[in-house]
Formats: sequence, C-alpha cells, structure tokens
Amino acid sequence: MTMASYKNYSALEAAELRVREAGEWLKLEDGLIETIVAPRRIIEVAIPFRRDDGSRDQLTGWRVHHNTTRGPAKGGIRYDIDASQEEVEALAALMTYKCAIIEVPYGGSKGALKINPKDWTKPEIEKITRWFAQELIKRDLIHPAQNVPAPDVGTGADEMAWIADEYRRIYPTDINALACVTGKPTQKGGLVGRSEATGRGVQYIIRAFFQHEEDYIKAGFKGGLKDKKIAVQGLGNVGYHAAKFLQEEDECRIICVMEHNGAILNPDGLDIEALKKYQLEHGTFEGCEQGKFEKNSSEFLSIDCDILIPAAKENVIDESNAAAIQAKLIVEAANGPITFAADEILNERNIMIIPDIMANAGGVAVSYFEWIRNLRHIRFGRLEKRRNAYQFDTLISAIETMTGKEMPEKFKEQFIEGANEIDLIRSGLDDMMSEAYQKVRKSLIENNIPNLRTAAYKVALDRIAISYDSIGL
Repeated sequence: MTMASYKNYSALEAAELRVREAGEWLKLEDGLIETIVAPRRIIEVAIPFRRDDGSRDQLTGWRVHHNTTRGPAKGGIRYDIDASQEEVEALAALMTYKCAIIEVPYGGSKGALKINPKDWTKPEIEKITRWFAQELIKRDLIHPAQNVPAPDVGTGADEMAWIADEYRRIYPTDINALACVTGKPTQKGGLVGRSEATGRGVQYIIRAFFQHEEDYIKAGFKGGLKDKKIAVQGLGNVGYHAAKFLQEEDECRIICVMEHNGAILNPDGLDIEALKKYQLEHGTFEGCEQGKFEKNSSEFLSIDCDILIPAAKENVIDESNAAAIQAKLIVEAANGPITFAADEILNERNIMIIPDIMANAGGVAVSYFEWIRNLRHIRFGRLEKRRNAYQFDTLISAIETMTGKEMPEKFKEQFIEGANEIDLIRSGLDDMMSEAYQKVRKSLIENNIPNLRTAAYKVALDRIAISYDSIGL
C-alpha cells in the first residue's frame, strides 16, 4: 500500500498509517503493529471549578498513556481551548516514536486541558493545575517511574512546579518526587537549558543534515549552512530559539518570521533578539523598522527561501499551498505542521523534509537529562569537576615547560574552568540529535527508502518491536 493512495487524514490516522507503512518495510506481523499503535490507557477527567468571581465552570482534561515498553511514559501537558481527545492520542503516539528515534528510555504520553490560559488569572491557573494534577496522580498518570509530564502549549515552568508540589504533598516520603515532572524552574530541580532545548535541537539536526554533502546537494544546496536564507513560522519558544541560534552561531539569514497576526520580511536578514523584544513589547511585528510588515502571514509560507521552519501550529502546509512551497528543505519544529496529503505533494516535488518525530525531539532529550539529574540528586559534572581542573592544570604546566612559553590567561581559564552544566547538556543534546540523524539517514540509504519521514518511522518501529520481543510479547 503506497502513500499516494491516502488522502486527507487526521493527525492520529496519519501517524497510524505511517507506522503501518514502516511495518511493511520491517515485515512486522499485523498483530504487533496493532499492539504498537494502540494506547495503553486513556483517561478523561471532569474538573468542577469555582472562579475568583464566584461563577462556576466545568473543565475537561485528558491524559493518554500510549506505550511504556521502553520505559516510563513521557509527554507534555498542554492548555488549549481547541484540545481534543483525538489530538492528545496522536501526540502521545508521536512521543513514543520520537523517544525511540533518539534512544531515550521512555514510551509516549500526552495530556491536555481544554482551556485558554489567557482567559484565567494566575491564581486560577494554579488551582486548576493542582486539581488536574491530583486527578492524574491518584491514577498513577504522574509518577517518576511510570508517567512523567513536561510543559507544552500553554504551560511552562510554573505549572510543572505546582504539579511537582502536589505530587510531593501526596507522596511526602518519595525521595525521587522531583523526577515526577520535567521542565521545572531551576530552583525547583529544573535544568538550565530546558527552555531552549527544542529550538536548540532544531539547530543541531539542521547542522547534522549539512554535514553530509551528498544530502544537501540532493536537496539543491551549494555549500554549507552559512548564509542560508531561512523563513520561520512562529516566534514562540521553539521558533525563537531555533532562529536565534541559527543566526548567531551559524550565520544564517532569517529573512521572514510569520505569526498569526502578521509577518515581517527583510531579505538582508532580521535581528531575532531585537525582533523578539519588539514582539513582547507590542504583541505584533507591525511598526517594527527591521523589515516590511504584512498582515496576511500565511501567504509567506511560500516565500523564496532555502529552509522553511514551521514552528507553531499543526497543518499549516496543506493541499492548498504545498505546490507553492519554494524552500529546498522543510524542518518540522512543530508537531504535524504538514498534512498527510501535503506531505505526498512535497515528496513528489522532491522537497526534503526533516520530520517532527526527529526534528523537534530536543525537548524530550533534555527532559531526560533533567529526569536523570533528579534521580541522581547531584548536578552533572559535580563529581569530576575538581579532578578535571587538576588534570588541566598539570597539562598547562607541562605545555609551558616543554615550550618555554607561558600560555595566555584566557586559554588557561578555559582549560581550568572546564565545562559547566549547560555546556554538558548542549553537548549531550548535540550528540543525541546528530546520532538520530545518522541512524535515520543510514536506514534510508541501506533500505532505499524514499524519504526521511518513512525512514524515521522505520527506525523507531524497529526499536519498539525489539523491546516487545525482549519481553516475549
């Protein structure tokens, strides 16, 4: 059964179809495929709530526990008025495959509350979060060894801190209580670098792509990553960090940034840091002197650029605009930004796509580091820091003795100080994203698979299938 035979599927249906197609490449039996795609548990909760003004609301929330064969279920909790059970099921499944691709010992999960956080006060959000957490905790859907949430759309470090506090209150003797959730504030057991992680991972996966001349020539590029023209859809946490790092560290030109209320364009490149500051102050790009402002931002998905990074909403590239896309490479920083039908069109046009289950895995990678740190109860690098400093000091002395010259102070400081925690986290993330790309690329080449998405699903499915086989299922 070919991809071309399918049209207009939901995100959940599309994920299942892609798993089944990967299963054909692996020659997996149908029964195992059915086992893998089916969620283990789906919980819907109703939360009665009295607002600060005395009015009453009934809130609906979900937590989907998709798979735990490779380890505890991992996945964010979002607050979104458009959330639905089907969406949560799809995102939970994607987490299972995403964790398998980057080889972290997790299965997939996802949660959502059907609310618009902008419509509620912060004290109300805290009460809602704590109540939702209680409902999930008593069902073991928040637990360091079973199900570990993280921030998602509409949630952040504060919500994760409240959830951790509720867990600790209910289980005061659990020494690993802080590991029940990731994405916490740093003073509450969180990890430096977590907020940048997904965007940083996007940067690293693009770097990995451009390390292979064969790949970027096939996509129509000449030369490496430097000075490539990039368009970014969404300047939220993910889009901002991806654009910022690609501009500042890789010398790319961010020529267009699109938001729901308008786009800003400058062929010479935008200053992302200054643009983000302007957006936070004004809520829009309109009036910003960096570039030309256009109200209808969706039109600029087809802008003439080298790399397109959809980093916000699902389904922004569909049948209506896929044929107009001019980018040579699309990097799915958001979950499901390309519909199933649009994916077919883009593949037929030989536009390279780095799929979401690989491209935006940086968040769960660093979440894994935070979880490990919470379980170890000691920060990364703490035990070896002084030993390494002594070794580097000895090395500097030896170099100075052999050369008869004193090493410049700035180099001495870099040697002796060594790597701090954020350096170690970034190094680990870079390694995980690069290795994931190498494994997917190898699978694509060795099996003559037509695109990176199918190859990524094959890699994920192979690892999940092995985990089932290892326990006799």
